[in-house]
Amino acid sequence: MLTTNIIILILGFIGLVISADKFVYGAAGLARNLGISPLVIGLTIVAMGSSAPEMMVAVSASLNGSPNTAIGNAIGSNITNITLVLGITALIKPLLVGSTTIRREIPMVLITTLLAGVVLWDLKLEMYEGVILLLLFFITILTLTILALKRPSNDPLTQEHDDEVPEGVPTRTAVAWLVFGIIALPVSSHFLVGSAVVIAQHFGMSDLVIGLTIIAVGTSLPELAASISGVLKGEDDLVIGNIIGSNIFNILAVLSLPGILAPGMIDPAIISRDFYYMLGATVLMLVMAMGFRGRPGRITRVEGGILLAGFFVYQFIVFSSI
Repeated sequence: MLTTNIIILILGFIGLVISADKFVYGAAGLARNLGISPLVIGLTIVAMGSSAPEMMVAVSASLNGSPNTAIGNAIGSNITNITLVLGITALIKPLLVGSTTIRREIPMVLITTLLAGVVLWDLKLEMYEGVILLLLFFITILTLTILALKRPSNDPLTQEHDDEVPEGVPTRTAVAWLVFGIIALPVSSHFLVGSAVVIAQHFGMSDLVIGLTIIAVGTSLPELAASISGVLKGEDDLVIGNIIGSNIFNILAVLSLPGILAPGMIDPAIISRDFYYMLGATVLMLVMAMGFRGRPGRITRVEGGILLAGFFVYQFIVFSSI
């Protein structure tokens, strides 16, 4: 029984990663064929696609009566994106933040992180709070798009988005992959969450812990793959931008879903432990990436090592609480 569920968990992760990738590929290819700017596609479809695994897991977990798994996945994914994904990426190659737009948008991550603390502080996630977060999600997409369209034409992020958005994809192929992603994403997440709950119960882990750790790492695999690929191509700003976008969307879109679908009390550890770790990681990324006194933001290998060490420290803290 346990072995079967571990196999289902692994296959669920694989299916989630592949379906999310094909969903983004199909949607971005179709949007480009319809004449939408690559920059806008990158900031909307591609950015939302990187959070698609977390969103599907949040829906499945909430509908299965495990909202703490959904909340843990949102918070755990943000911690994982900063400490594991950004840490490994900076170890491969130091990241230079050359885009003025990125440095202007980084504080938005801090604002949304603090907003998560406000929403969860009373140890309840209400339906109206979920609705507010979802509305802020759409407002944020609109704001980021407007800011992007106003950015200088020589901003490095503009060219990096143009290079990454697929071009020349036949419309029929794009639609096929889009439909495949729409079907495969919820199916993969359903089996992933179901098997994860069984495994967690077998080892005496709470719904929250499984969401913060195993599921969070699994749903962050697309960000890790994209970041490693991006840094090897020299697309440093795109790497930082994807992580910023994913973390903002995880708070506003992913966290909104358990509030709407399964409102109620939350695990106290979310506020007493996990929120503060997420906030600390976010502030650390902000300090590293912003740059001060005219110095461009730069995340060095040493700083990447610090971030990666923070990931393992957090895993130890969480598993020690079991």
